[in-house]
Amino acid sequence: MRYGKCIMIILNLTILIAQPTFPSTPNQAPIGGLGLLAAAGGAIALKKLWDKRKNN
Repeated sequence: MRYGKCIMIILNLTILIAQPTFPSTPNQAPIGGLGLLAAAGGAIALKKLWDKRKNN
């Protein structure tokens, strides 16, 4: 019974010690082109709305 508890404690300690640490900074994705794409899409949507109002 004693040996079983000792083995369980040692196994649990090794699992706790083996946990990796958190990274210091997350990986950043390049979103420069994505901003331009969103701006172009917004401009096209505004133009379509403007033309739709103009025709009615």
